[in-house]
Amino acid sequence: MKISIVLSALALSFWLPQRGVHGAEWHQFRGPTAMGYAGGGKLPLKWGEGEGVKWKTELPGEGWSSPVVGDGKVWMTTATEEGLSLRVLCVDLESGKLVLDREVFRNPTPPVKHRRNSFASPTPVLDGDRVYVHFGSLGTACLAAADGKTLWERRDLVVDFQNGAGGSPALIGDLILITYDGMDAQFEVGLDKKTGQTRWKTERSAVGKLANRPQDMRKAYGTPVLVKTPQGAVSISTAAERLYAYDPATGRELWYVDYPGFSNVPLPVVEGSLLVTATGFMKPEVWGIDMTGASGDANGRVIWKQNAGAPNQTSPLIVNRRIYMVSSNGIASCLDAADGHILWKERIGSDFAASPIYGDGRIYFFDCTGQTVVIEPGDTFKEVARNQLGDGFMASPAVVGGSLVLRSKTALYRVH
Repeated sequence: MKISIVLSALALSFWLPQRGVHGAEWHQFRGPTAMGYAGGGKLPLKWGEGEGVKWKTELPGEGWSSPVVGDGKVWMTTATEEGLSLRVLCVDLESGKLVLDREVFRNPTPPVKHRRNSFASPTPVLDGDRVYVHFGSLGTACLAAADGKTLWERRDLVVDFQNGAGGSPALIGDLILITYDGMDAQFEVGLDKKTGQTRWKTERSAVGKLANRPQDMRKAYGTPVLVKTPQGAVSISTAAERLYAYDPATGRELWYVDYPGFSNVPLPVVEGSLLVTATGFMKPEVWGIDMTGASGDANGRVIWKQNAGAPNQTSPLIVNRRIYMVSSNGIASCLDAADGHILWKERIGSDFAASPIYGDGRIYFFDCTGQTVVIEPGDTFKEVARNQLGDGFMASPAVVGGSLVLRSKTALYRVH
């Protein structure tokens, strides 16, 4: 049976929440569903430094965390003093005014990171009157949205990421889920969102397998993605050489799929019962997995593999049974979700780290030079706009009120 038929039959069985948490318009990395969907409403098509920009705000320090938006405020993290000071930033959505710049953690010595990474790359999560900020092994904190003051913090969950932190936290119910896949240890945790206390901690089941790999091939930078299935909620996360599905309430492993790859960054995406994941660095591939009835060793649920044009930094999109993605070196591709075959591929730039979004019937790709390429989804490549703004996008965008909220390397923009 083709996966397209399976998707049609089970589209109502596998569900993703379409709204944010407690009124947050774009409360986490990649939006309300973590899939890059902007929802309904008009979005801008053309803009530039002198056109279509409602405001531009210079930002202190350096941080690749993506903006999140709720209750008229834009939240991000940044680092100053070469990583000694880890900070939270808040910008007023209407005026663009920087209303909060506060140190959350201070480090006695500069931490280690890759030259392409920042000391503040994980994206915050909003939950009503609370903001959760995460700096990997350098600390996690819950802040009051009213004034940014710390309500609780954890600095004891530490692994050696080698290149600095990358994965972002995710919220479900009364828990915040975080992955810790380092060279020395690999696990995922569920923290009580009110107190920060550990409710569960699950060691990766592939830890024995990874012990036979070089240390730098054991790490990953995954972000949990939450999916509601006929059996209940499932947390999906990528890690070195294995994709995991957990019960988010308890951390119990439900099923897994093995693949070759590590330093995983892209988030998995889901449409119906189909899960699409990128396998990580070395020789990245994109795999299609049918989640129907998955349990335990689910390697038999892999229905196709595509090794051309696979991303190792950006996350893919699924729109109407088509998969859209862009490699770090700028090759955009469209795949048929039924079997993974390539419908088209096109060079659209040279350097990509930010993940694309889908909104207003269009797909937006943001590159590291500040260029945005806008295309219409379909079985042939159709570019409809190309815009230049700022000094490059390492962070992925937020969408709210018909506007794009774009973080460049040094500034924040509201484009409308």
